[in-house]
Amino acid sequence: MSQHTADTAQAPTTSASTSVPAQASTGWWRDAVIYQVYPRSFADSNADGMGDLEGIRARLPHLRDLGVDAVWLSPFYASPQADAGYDVADYRAVDPMFGSLLDADAVIRDAHGLGLRVIVDLVPNHSSDQHEWFKRALAEGPGSPLRERYHFRAGKGANGELPPNDWESIFGGPAWTRVADGEWYLHLFAPEQPDLNWEHPAVGDEFRSILRFWLDMGVDGFRIDVAHGLVKAEGLPDLGAHEQLKLLGNDVMPFFDQDGVHDIYRAWRLILDEYAGERIFVAEAWTPTVERTAHYVRPDELHQAFNFQYLSSYWDATELRDIIDRSLDSMRPVGAPATWVLSNHDVTRHTTRYANPPGLGTQQRVAADPALGLRRARAATLLMLALPGSAYVYQGEELGLPDVVDLPDEVRQDPSFFRAAGQDGFRDGCRVPIPWTVAGPSYGFGAGGSWLPQPAGWGALSVEAQTGVPGSTLEMYRSALAVRRAHPALGAGDSVEWLKAPEGVLAFRREPRGDGEAFVCVANTTGADVRVRVPAAGRVLLTSAAVPDPAAGIESAGGEALVPADTTVWFTV
Repeated sequence: MSQHTADTAQAPTTSASTSVPAQASTGWWRDAVIYQVYPRSFADSNADGMGDLEGIRARLPHLRDLGVDAVWLSPFYASPQADAGYDVADYRAVDPMFGSLLDADAVIRDAHGLGLRVIVDLVPNHSSDQHEWFKRALAEGPGSPLRERYHFRAGKGANGELPPNDWESIFGGPAWTRVADGEWYLHLFAPEQPDLNWEHPAVGDEFRSILRFWLDMGVDGFRIDVAHGLVKAEGLPDLGAHEQLKLLGNDVMPFFDQDGVHDIYRAWRLILDEYAGERIFVAEAWTPTVERTAHYVRPDELHQAFNFQYLSSYWDATELRDIIDRSLDSMRPVGAPATWVLSNHDVTRHTTRYANPPGLGTQQRVAADPALGLRRARAATLLMLALPGSAYVYQGEELGLPDVVDLPDEVRQDPSFFRAAGQDGFRDGCRVPIPWTVAGPSYGFGAGGSWLPQPAGWGALSVEAQTGVPGSTLEMYRSALAVRRAHPALGAGDSVEWLKAPEGVLAFRREPRGDGEAFVCVANTTGADVRVRVPAAGRVLLTSAAVPDPAAGIESAGGEALVPADTTVWFTV
């Protein structure tokens, strides 16, 4: 992979007007719908086949019209792109493939002008092996003070030929790489991503400075990559016999979810709270339980944490109710909102996962029954958006995009695909550039093709094809987000009232905040139509069924409604 150079000029001068105007505390993150943009696959402005910041800026009106509250940008920093930008060489520079700092400034300003907040990725667990610190550490050799900012160790064995311990990389193979002078360095991900040593004060100092750099640029928050991984158990103890580690795993590990990470986030929170505009932190924290996840969102730490237990659950009423209850019960004592997410850049899109039988994990390579998958995905979306708390939408899910499961091996770029005994390495399937138009080069993604091939028929799922079409997935998302914003019983909250429902059906009620009507959600996760008792005075607001009329197909009489198979219905009562 070629190395990109970047202009590390100072950030553009940013006036107070670039931030969402300061006002009394709104707690906006407690019910925000946040849209994830994967920059290389969103929109390409310069016809090089790779999405960029200017492409994002041009498409921001789509996000405003969709009805989301904020946009989260995956990494666009200067990087050799060994892991799609999650290997950062310079945290204060934009990679030339994505644009410049001026382009980042323009995205932030335009987003704020459209009423959208901007959250950027921060990658503090590891840097790129092309980061200046690491390059100097290698050049200076054993004993270099720069090596103390990473995890360099002597090897085991008579001549140090064995790794310092038995830890494995998430991407497969040993988590240690030996350098020419005989020492080894730790990388929980790819060898190009050496782990930083957060016991060293220079590391903390540097990241506090990085936070201020982007806060001064006007960003509204940070999504913290591998937030659970910064602190390792003292002495780096052996793991012992264990299966290959998995992305989004929840096993207890000596390098994940150590209590020391919380001291780091308490210090970061003090910095964030210096800035006006209700800036936030979001944790990507893989923890053994949702109860452990709650530790990251205590009042003096982070604001939100991704709910990977919910993302990993199947379209099954019993499983979903259990994780919903545990999520709400865990967040309530710390006063944090629950979050709900169905897809992201690391997992097979839920449209495809739900087309397959349960138990296959979050990376799958079989299309199975696309029609069934889409029907369930639409129903799961309405269920998610009805729950109290904040929700995340991954780019393209509003179009009902499936995962591209048949990419040829020769075009794949997921680093774990090329490593033995690692992840399945099929994340490329959810990263294929999204379609904007029915026809044209790369279906409107850009004039120069796309960095991953798009499937035939992609245009039929495009924004252009679905806009204004009653019953389309895009219009369902737009309607759902509009109702969620307007209905007094939706959005923020910390509980639901479960209603009696047949096996395989979830039904709950939410009361309004103040005056207004109550709300009832009914989700039928079975493959058959089911008659469900609902309040007699209720009327249908929205259904996930792909029909023009929201109430079509929902027979309601005498306080009962016939809910079709794999369908969610919203009622106002």
